[in-house]
Amino acid sequence: MSEKPALKVSFVTITEDQDGQRIDNFLLTHLKGVPKSAIYKILRKGEVRVNKKRIKPVYRLQLDDLVRIPPVKVAEREEFVPKNLDKVAGLEDAIIYEDKYLIVINKPSGMAVHGGSGLSYGLIEALRALRPDEKSLELVHRLDRDTSGCLLISKRRSVLKSLHEQLREKTMEKNYWALVTGEWASKLKNVTEPLRKNTLQSGERVVRVDLEEGKASHTRFKVLQRFDDCTLVQASPVTGRTHQIRVHTQCKGHPIACDDKYGDQVFDGKMRKLGLNRLFLHAHDIRFFHPKTETTLRVEAPLDKTLKNCLKVLRS
Repeated sequence: MSEKPALKVSFVTITEDQDGQRIDNFLLTHLKGVPKSAIYKILRKGEVRVNKKRIKPVYRLQLDDLVRIPPVKVAEREEFVPKNLDKVAGLEDAIIYEDKYLIVINKPSGMAVHGGSGLSYGLIEALRALRPDEKSLELVHRLDRDTSGCLLISKRRSVLKSLHEQLREKTMEKNYWALVTGEWASKLKNVTEPLRKNTLQSGERVVRVDLEEGKASHTRFKVLQRFDDCTLVQASPVTGRTHQIRVHTQCKGHPIACDDKYGDQVFDGKMRKLGLNRLFLHAHDIRFFHPKTETTLRVEAPLDKTLKNCLKVLRS
């Protein structure tokens, strides 16, 4: 890692893509390699000005604001993402929709959406390495590491804001396919048990139904196909709690196949004999309003070979 001083004061005019972004987050993105402590130091000292005025770290930028950025030492460090790994290189083939504003990718099971917790990189870091010219790639939402399927990534901050608003207003529709143990009752169409997230000392997150302190949660269910001792269901989360579908199926006595956190070991053993070696939870399709083309877009992600083969064996 080397240090390279930026010798001049710079001025940046805020565009539509940065409109509404907090100044501290803007600087963290704009001054890549500068530690957070240094960012907040120049903000506290009043060295960053917006329209010639001092501002607080929580100030939200507005269109055409003029930001003065002082000279700072930028630590140049390449994000190490091995582009030759099959999983990373294969992300280009996993893109199922793309335009100049956003990407929908069929996230592979086993890949985290972002680095952290001992992972040097995740899908978003890998995608940024594959697309170095795209400066504003951001996750719109998340999927669990072992869940596959539709994942939205924005290329513009204005698009990110619009899609986040659709998530808040619950107008974005996401449908998952899950293989659950037992016979799911057709009349069980809504699960609304409140959920509480707990973080263990190891850092592992575990979610439980908690009627008193849990957050309001809602998942809609529909039976797609029945088999001898399991059911393929469609799960449509209305809220977006951590592990929501996995815990909502478990609390009704129908955990998802090969769920190492909330599953049924006997059922999982049977599924593994059929060749299933991953969580059977797949973000099958997503429907949202495209903020730039002003059309409703529905994108569907095909099942991977493992999930397809599992269903083929069950059907036979």
